[in-house]
Amino acid sequence: MKKIAVFGAGGFGREVKTIIDSINQKEHTFEFIGFYDDGLEKGTIVNGYQVLGGVKELNKLEEEMALAIAIGDPKTKAKIVSLLSNSLLEYPNIISPHALISSDFVTLGKGNIICAGTIITCNIEIKDFIILNLSCTVGHDTVINNYASFMPSVNISGEVVIGEGVYVGTGAKIINLLDIGEYTIVGAGAVVAKTLPAKCTAVGIPAKPIKYHE
Repeated sequence: MKKIAVFGAGGFGREVKTIIDSINQKEHTFEFIGFYDDGLEKGTIVNGYQVLGGVKELNKLEEEMALAIAIGDPKTKAKIVSLLSNSLLEYPNIISPHALISSDFVTLGKGNIICAGTIITCNIEIKDFIILNLSCTVGHDTVINNYASFMPSVNISGEVVIGEGVYVGTGAKIINLLDIGEYTIVGAGAVVAKTLPAKCTAVGIPAKPIKYHE
């Protein structure tokens, strides 16, 4: 079995550990060894497992290890990935056995986390370090770029292009044939009915930008 750790010992990190447990119940794939988190003291116990350090310790590893990056904020996630320079680290896709992913022209990059109840249909490209939380849906001919994060129960209709680093809040809906610009934030419960520009925060029904950010 491949040794694996989770970067991020918060609530979502603990949930990702339960996905790893579910994967192992179906087929013994990973040996979970603990958490890494720069925000907690090394040696802290989280749900019975140690925090083994942070980025510094990961870059000093001398043996191969798998790592799941369980950080919801896209900018923080991208920064952590940029700081991890150890070529011995691998970033597998962590996919719940209770997710439904079609075999019809769905491509996955690396480091993605796909939670239980999520449905991914056909002709879809999911790039790297993307989070699809509980019970999301992704429709046909959609492209999701690196570091995007989708909170529970987000519905993405067909032929949508999601830019790098987009964050979509719980229960939001994205209508078909739209683009969402990079690092845009879509508020919880919003309905996106028109293309959104980059680096804005959009809320409401229909979703409209209320501010812009760097």
